[in-house]
Amino acid sequence: MSPRTRSALLWGLVGAMAFLVLAQGYRLLASLGLDTLALVGVAVVVGGVTTLLAYVVEPRLLRLGGNEQC
Repeated sequence: MSPRTRSALLWGLVGAMAFLVLAQGYRLLASLGLDTLALVGVAVVVGGVTTLLAYVVEPRLLRLGGNEQC
């Protein structure tokens, strides 16, 4: 697996986990109206979109910002 693909998949995982954390926080405060399976489905969609965006945008960001590392 290429580093670019691995990076995109990890960002997708971060996006999905962030959504689940926010959804759980919201559920503590109010009724979301979605069952757990629906939340998992939305998390998969959010993770997929985040993965795709990371895969597409990363090369552009590297070109625009150079290859500097902190």
